[in-house]
Parts: sequence; C-alpha cells; structure tokens
Amino acid sequence: MQFCDECGSMMHADGDEMVCADCGERVPKDGDRAAAFVSTESQTTDDVIETSEDAADEGKPTAEVACDECGNDRAWYTIKQTGSADEPPTRFFKCTECGHRWRGYS
Repeated sequence: MQFCDECGSMMHADGDEMVCADCGERVPKDGDRAAAFVSTESQTTDDVIETSEDAADEGKPTAEVACDECGNDRAWYTIKQTGSADEPPTRFFKCTECGHRWRGYS
C-alpha cells in the first residue's frame, strides 16, 4: 500500500503511475516497491462461496436452542454487532429443521 505524500490518502496504480484517490497527485511507480504490490486484477474468485436464502447452512456453528415454530432443539447461528460497541452482539438463528429465523439477544 502506498500513501500520498501530499495529503496522506491511499494511492492506487494507474499504468506506470500511482494516483492519489483524494487529491489526484501522481507519482511514478517505484520499481523496487512495485514488485511488492498485489494487483486485484490477478486475484481470482475461486474461493468465494455464494449463498442464497434456500442454500444449506453447512459450516455455520449450531446451538442448542428451541425453535418456536417446530420445537426443534438445534439452530445454526451467526453473530453480528448490531448496536454500539458497549452492547452485547446479536445472534441470528435459523432452525436446522424448518428454516425459521429469529434473533437472540444476550
């Protein structure tokens, strides 16, 4: 990553130059440093996993929690910080049996 000497913003590659995303300052690429940069053009999406609402939730952790819809005692969950940092995170559940979704607050 290279930062602009003028304003401190992050620069991106544009041909043989580095261009500031904020002020537009242009500087030639440093030959020694250019080899250390990774271009996003060469990255692949082979490891990207696309999901949809009806996709299986394999790989997500499960918890012992009762589903209000079918009574099943196991659900997949994810944890997200929905409030401010000093509040506990919210757990989002999906029943492994019927697919019912709900939130759990700690």
